Amino acid sequence: MDSTAASTHAYDGVRTYGAPRARARALATEAVHAGRDDLAGKGLHAPPIDLSTTYPSYDSRAEAARVDAFAATGAEPDGPPVYGRLGNPTVARFETALARLEGAESAVAFASGMAALTAVLLARASAGLRHVVAVRPLYGCSDHLLTAGLLGSEVTWTDPAGIADALRPDTGLVMVESPANPTLAEVDLRAVAHACGSVPLLADNTFATPVLQRPVEQGARLVLHSATKYLGGHGDVLGGVVACDEEFAGQLRKIRFATGGVLHPLAGYLLLRGLATLPVRVRAASATAAELARRLAADPRIARVHYPRIGGAMVAFEADGDPHGVIAGVRLITPAVSLGSVDTLIQHPASISHRIVDAAERRGAGVSDRLLRLSVGLEDVEDLWADLDRALDGAGPVHDGGAEGRDGQAGETVPRPGRNAAAV
Repeated sequence: MDSTAASTHAYDGVRTYGAPRARARALATEAVHAGRDDLAGKGLHAPPIDLSTTYPSYDSRAEAARVDAFAATGAEPDGPPVYGRLGNPTVARFETALARLEGAESAVAFASGMAALTAVLLARASAGLRHVVAVRPLYGCSDHLLTAGLLGSEVTWTDPAGIADALRPDTGLVMVESPANPTLAEVDLRAVAHACGSVPLLADNTFATPVLQRPVEQGARLVLHSATKYLGGHGDVLGGVVACDEEFAGQLRKIRFATGGVLHPLAGYLLLRGLATLPVRVRAASATAAELARRLAADPRIARVHYPRIGGAMVAFEADGDPHGVIAGVRLITPAVSLGSVDTLIQHPASISHRIVDAAERRGAGVSDRLLRLSVGLEDVEDLWADLDRALDGAGPVHDGGAEGRDGQAGETVPRPGRNAAAV
């Protein structure tokens, strides 16, 4: 952790950009204390929630100067807040904490992960850099946002080895997700960052979280999270956040102010609370996920299992039987989209999360029609296995013709007895 990592909020006492600390604190300690360093001095134990939309000021000349300064740089104003769309003290606490966990200078929070990605693309487009180089698979809506050109962007899809050759003078961004949604494919972030040259690398770190990897340390300039997932961790908050250097953070704040994709203060409070238990939750769920991946890999009813080398709480697998039957057969596990909650979720990506991606492109990226994505929670592993076992028994054969294709790549294909499954 960078011993000088901090932030730019002066008004709430949380951020002290550039202020040195004696030693780097461990991730688990930062998860509990970052964004809360000023509480004891205020006589508080729990962070307060500031729900104000606007703030009084009797000096309009000074207010004008502060607004001008923000418009020029995107740096957060000194002194009290101005307006809720410009910044909020509760949200700032979450941003401070997430930046520290990712080892970044700053972080900017948004109403959702897609709002965060939109802001990044708009920031690059405003500099005349509309071309994006991206590696599939990505989250389905991220893929769609790039492919459909909804923001005027143009995308070149390539594999990691082709990134350098795909760069153009108007390339504003390289985007990867590792482990990827939903195949859990992994890329060498350090090698990708080197291939990017001066073009910023955006790494979606939603699946890994800073508990398992910190892309900034491997050369990424931007780290994207759907905070809805592990950062919140309880399935009750929507949010997105980008960790980055302060220069880029200023651009993102200006976009957020202009477009209004702000994170609600209550969501900011819940996300800050979620960070406190993030290391414990991720490590516990990852241990269970690794055991489930092992059992699935040895099960004759399973054609292929994907589990990333980095570990984590996500497992993807392809059943010999009807994947829709597995979805219909679970009782303890919840059949639902999203991930990263304390309870275990399962979904069929080709039907839901990646349905919006062209079918041929989807399958080419390894998202086969047999693939199921399991987000492992905090339940007992034996209870989860019993539920999966019953669901697999009742799945039956494929009937709808929609579960063909086992051509998917993943972060790692877990070998199972009798199969020639090679790691990819």
